[in-house]
This record gives sequence, structure tokens and C-alpha cells, in this order.
Amino acid sequence: MLNVGSLNEGFVLDHIQAGKAMSIYKYLGLDKLDCQVAIIKNARSNKMGRKDIIKIEGSLDLVDLDILGFVDHNITVNIIRDEAIVDKKKLTLPNTVRNILKCKNPRCITSIEQELEQIFILSDKDKEIYRCKYCEEKYSGN
Repeated sequence: MLNVGSLNEGFVLDHIQAGKAMSIYKYLGLDKLDCQVAIIKNARSNKMGRKDIIKIEGSLDLVDLDILGFVDHNITVNIIRDEAIVDKKKLTLPNTVRNILKCKNPRCITSIEQELEQIFILSDKDKEIYRCKYCEEKYSGN
């Protein structure tokens, strides 16, 4: 049995789809933070079969919940104080994502004016479709 030490203060990202922890680590910029981070890959889960978990020491304001919601809004965020879960946050799809996606339309203004922010707006919540703010190009995960 794998034993990862408990957190005194911090938060746990739970119910991450198996194999996605490293991409979330990258998206959140956790490598740039000066705190302890534990990544557990392919943990057994009754609900999901297998899942990833990320434990982060420190305040929840270290991460952007909009990025997490965009990457996987099914992740549960458990807030830990004195080694106990004191709150759980459910994520939602953000209405706007900034500088996470890049528009692939070669005629988009962001291709020419590269200092412009890459902004995508949620256009269909049910189908999880985002479109570029400037040219309305549909984001595809390819």
C-alpha cells in the first residue's frame, strides 16, 4: 500500500481522470510554485475504476479554478485544514478562458497581433464548445 503523508493545510484535487494529472500540473503551473505537491497516478477508485489525485500544500488561491474547470469540471477540490477536509468545491465550466487555448484560424487577429490575449467564450455549455472571441472559430481539442 502506498503511503503519502497527510496535509496540515492545503487542498486535494480528487477525481481526476486517470492519466490527466501531469497535464493539470502543467496547466496550473505547479512546477513554478514553492510548495509541496504530491501526484498520485492510477489510484484505485470505486466510482471511477482508476483516478489521479494531486495534493498541494498551501492556500487555494495558488491555483486558477477556471483553468481546472476548463480542463475537467468533474474534479473535486477538497480544502484541508488541520489534516481534515473542511470544505469541498465543485468546479464548473468557466464562461471565459484566457491564454489557455490558442486560436488555430490563420486569419484570426490573434495570428497577426500576437500580443493580444487568446480569449475563448463558452458558446454551448451542454456540448462544452468554446469559440474565439475575435473570429468565433470553434475550439477543437486536437
